[in-house]
Amino acid sequence: MCAVVEGRRTIWTRSPPQATAPQPAPGVQPVGGGEKEAQAGPSGGGGGGGVESKAEAEEEQSSSCCKVKAPRWIRACMHYHFPASIDPFTNLMYVLWMFLVSLAWNWNAWFIPVRWAFPYQTPDNIYYWLVTDYLCDLIYILDITIFQPRLQFIRGGDIVCDKKEMRKNYMKTKRFKFDVASLVPLEIFYLKTGINPLLRLPRLLKINSFFEFNERLEAILTKAYIYRVIRTTTYLLYCLHCNGCFYYWGSALAGLGSTPWVYNGAGNSYIRCYYFAVKSLITIGGLPDPSNMFEIFFQLINYFVGVFAFSIMIGQMRDVVGAATAGQTYYRTCMDNTIKYMSSYRIPKDVQNRVKTWYNYTWQSQGMLDEQELLNQLPDKMRLDIAVDVNYSIVSKVPLFQGCDRQMIFDMLKSLRSVVYLPGDYVCKKGEVGREMYIIKAGEVQVVGGPDGKTVFVTLRAGSVFGEISLLSVGGGNRRTANVIAHGFANLFILDKKDLNEILVHYPESKKLLRKKARKMLTKGKKPEPKEEPKEPPQVPAAPVRQETPKLLRAALEMTERSSGLKGALAKVKEKTYKSSISLQVNILKT
Repeated sequence: MCAVVEGRRTIWTRSPPQATAPQPAPGVQPVGGGEKEAQAGPSGGGGGGGVESKAEAEEEQSSSCCKVKAPRWIRACMHYHFPASIDPFTNLMYVLWMFLVSLAWNWNAWFIPVRWAFPYQTPDNIYYWLVTDYLCDLIYILDITIFQPRLQFIRGGDIVCDKKEMRKNYMKTKRFKFDVASLVPLEIFYLKTGINPLLRLPRLLKINSFFEFNERLEAILTKAYIYRVIRTTTYLLYCLHCNGCFYYWGSALAGLGSTPWVYNGAGNSYIRCYYFAVKSLITIGGLPDPSNMFEIFFQLINYFVGVFAFSIMIGQMRDVVGAATAGQTYYRTCMDNTIKYMSSYRIPKDVQNRVKTWYNYTWQSQGMLDEQELLNQLPDKMRLDIAVDVNYSIVSKVPLFQGCDRQMIFDMLKSLRSVVYLPGDYVCKKGEVGREMYIIKAGEVQVVGGPDGKTVFVTLRAGSVFGEISLLSVGGGNRRTANVIAHGFANLFILDKKDLNEILVHYPESKKLLRKKARKMLTKGKKPEPKEEPKEPPQVPAAPVRQETPKLLRAALEMTERSSGLKGALAKVKEKTYKSSISLQVNILKT
């Protein structure tokens, strides 16, 4: 073990074993290079320096071990590189920034009326209010100078990411004008009027950022209707908030407790005024009658605003709830219509119960009744992307399709239909014409048969395929070769024969491979037929040779045909005689 001294830092290293050399006398330098001069053993003349260097090394090591690592999010922020362009639809960092901008806007929207009407802003806490105000202004400035000029935009179908073009596009919009107007420094009038919160009203012009944040957040959330309900409720609370502030301002202007109608100054001023706003805008009643023109005019405005504001809020709430429950309403409507149809035609109760069970299970498992109805609204490319993400992991593991063209599988995914079968349902029956092929997505099916038709031959699980033999017309026909029954609730992919043939036209190699695999699956497990010994064909006796008609008789017949006109009749008799002789020969060969 040796110590290498570099300034005040000592590094301990393990040296290879060497022959023991005599220690030099004190004051005598050992002969050697610079490395040997820097080395000193733990014992001998340099023993004291070695112990001191070792103590320093241990102290440095202990101090380095006591260092606390920064949290991961702090290190991520330190290494974060601000992008040159921002996609406002997919960038999560931009959504978080818009959340901060919305907080700044809500601070101004909620607290400017409170600080103007109620005596909550005092000389003791004025600095806290001002610090928060200027912090919100700083967020506004950063949004205008850094974030908004970096937003990508679409021009002529192309996404523009150039810095100059993005800056010019932002400066041409109305939003830029409103953003600049929201930062008008009316606070300079504080020198004359004092700190008046109404001079910060231009900050509310940045309302576009609040609406944009709502849109981006709704696009991210899976259940956006919950946020819409909360947002609509917040609008209602804000209307009541502003009305309560105006009521306290009017009461203070007329004098607190001067009339029964105004606020008398008892209790919490904000809660009492907010309660009055609720009773006034909702027109609950039970309020004291106004006693002068100001109070009458104020109450009339409250009634009119309450009627229109609450009607709008109720309409929006109905639309939000209706949109949130649109799928549930469609499901209930379909189920009610089906039950009404079955009742009108007196369908048996067991069939009706199975139909109801199918509706309930399909809705609970999928959240919709027909996936194809939703996917057909999308372009082919998007429908393919969704099908690949959802179903490719299942189809790619099917042995029948392994080795096929990848693009052929992609085309096939777009043609798959998802169908739910109830326990005991026949998926296909033996002998029926096969027009579909099935891929098990979830659940189990059983191949049954035997004399009683209940013997289970095999149980197929997720990822299995059946019906491909009839679909590919392998084995000389397209008939089903077995009965297949759903063991429980089974979700199957169905591929029609027409769709598969249209796909395989463009992939001849995959077509050959599928047919080859289907033949192997058909012949797998069959016993070889016993070979029969060749039999000698039976000897067929020779047909009797027909004697030729004498020449004298033939000449007499010809003369008779010419004279009597019976040529056609005799020709027919002759033809029948020839045919009878031919049939006789065939019968002899058969026997």
